Amino acid sequence: MTKTTNFIIRIIIAILLLQTLYFKFTAHPDSVYIFSKIGMEPYGRVGTGIMELIVSFLILLNRTQWLGALLALGLMFGAMFFHVTKLGIEVNNDGGLLFGMAVFIFVLSLVVLWINRTNIPIIKKNR
Repeated sequence: MTKTTNFIIRIIIAILLLQTLYFKFTAHPDSVYIFSKIGMEPYGRVGTGIMELIVSFLILLNRTQWLGALLALGLMFGAMFFHVTKLGIEVNNDGGLLFGMAVFIFVLSLVVLWINRTNIPIIKKNR
């Protein structure tokens, strides 16, 4: 995979994560509903937003893209877990859009992590 393709994937992840921040940080009713339903309102909503902001920057920087991808995997796994266990695939008649975005970001993050597998410090030292 080319460096350009890798960078485009990272930009897509960052844009998708950053665009959700408006909803989390302004306490949009849909966001408040989601985090209330999983018992994490408001701290989970704001904390998740802060983590998504950090991940967006980490994934765009060459030296930390592996860490950004790893953290994005964790965040999206959490989102998918709560969709499957408490929220349902469809939330507030969104047609499953939020769940689909979480899966999409999860897969793209796996790709970025795979591309950067030799840059992960713990793996790099063992080679």
